[in-house]
Amino acid sequence: MEETRPVKIQVRGLSKVFGKQPKRALELRDQGLKRPEILEKTGQTLGLSNISFDVYEGELLVIMGLSGSGKSTLIRCLNRLIDSTEGDIVIDGENIPTLGEKALLECRRRHFSMVFQNFALFPHRTVQQNAEFGLEIRGIDKAKRREIAHGALQQVGLGGWEDAYPNQLSGGMQQRVGLARALANDASVLLMDEAFSALDPLIRKDMQQELLQLQTRMQKTTVFITHDLDEALSIGDRIVLLKDGEVVQIGTPEEILTQPADDYVRRFIEGVDRARILTAESAMRPVRTSARDSDGPRTALHRMRDYSLDSIYVTDRDRRLLGLLEADAASRAIEERADKLTAYLTQDFRRVSPEEPLQNLFAMFSEKSYPIAVVDDEQRLLGVVVKGAVLHELARAGEEH
Repeated sequence: MEETRPVKIQVRGLSKVFGKQPKRALELRDQGLKRPEILEKTGQTLGLSNISFDVYEGELLVIMGLSGSGKSTLIRCLNRLIDSTEGDIVIDGENIPTLGEKALLECRRRHFSMVFQNFALFPHRTVQQNAEFGLEIRGIDKAKRREIAHGALQQVGLGGWEDAYPNQLSGGMQQRVGLARALANDASVLLMDEAFSALDPLIRKDMQQELLQLQTRMQKTTVFITHDLDEALSIGDRIVLLKDGEVVQIGTPEEILTQPADDYVRRFIEGVDRARILTAESAMRPVRTSARDSDGPRTALHRMRDYSLDSIYVTDRDRRLLGLLEADAASRAIEERADKLTAYLTQDFRRVSPEEPLQNLFAMFSEKSYPIAVVDDEQRLLGVVVKGAVLHELARAGEEH
């Protein structure tokens, strides 16, 4: 699907060299040398090399890679906890690497809240006081910050725990406090650095679901760092996959699974349960023919006969799906001399978004096996999924798995 949201962050040509001769390291990089050769020749570590990507407004972008890939360096360059060696990081028109100290502090305050792997809670402060901390630092009035933090705790499901201390909470609950603190600051971008890595697997899954539900409600622009491919595939709108400080591929989970950029990505995704990740969009086919609500029943029936169909989807002039017309209903409309289709449509069919997991579709086919309609947020008809296409995609996923 083509992205229509505005860009929140632009990263262009970002590189980071650790060492005292960064220019020499970049010169060798530009001559085609890779990280190990540069390290051997200069003692400089090329942490990031020529990284470029966008983060869209309201997107949950996952940056992932194995240990040493540069993902944690990258997130720290975004809010300039680490100074980059070259490149631009532009957020709402401000180029972060060029900001002076005062402007940088103000930029961080307005734009970035961070959630860490180790929770970073103050043990001597209550849940409420921990959630208020960022607001307290900013000098927000006590009553106001209490109200804001209380609302953030409610958002993450910790209402009623305000007076508890961190050592009285489970790991998942402690991470919720960290998330609430970040939300209370109301920065425009949430940075999450391996935020769920310290949690046991069951709590980690719960937190992933919590984050997705929160994202649905708040549409917060989020950059999430992880080394876990399953986590990236489960929560990411898009994924930036890094290797040795370089971008290997950028794409949706489905694009990375179905169109791996190279052998490294292919090896990386081996063993992933593709049936769990693939969506209706992967099995969607163009609509062979449809009818308009302005069509008469004879026109609709003629189209069905031309395409050997026993039903047809009916849309308005903007392609918004109004219902399904069966051949029997069209014949009845002709007998009753009706000139409009609206009264003869049925809603006894399934419609899904392009993001609906493929494994959910098979159970949706009724005995009549109408094609499943795929619609966008405006209920415009994008395509259909037939049972055979679902079986084909699931079988292919099973073979590759």
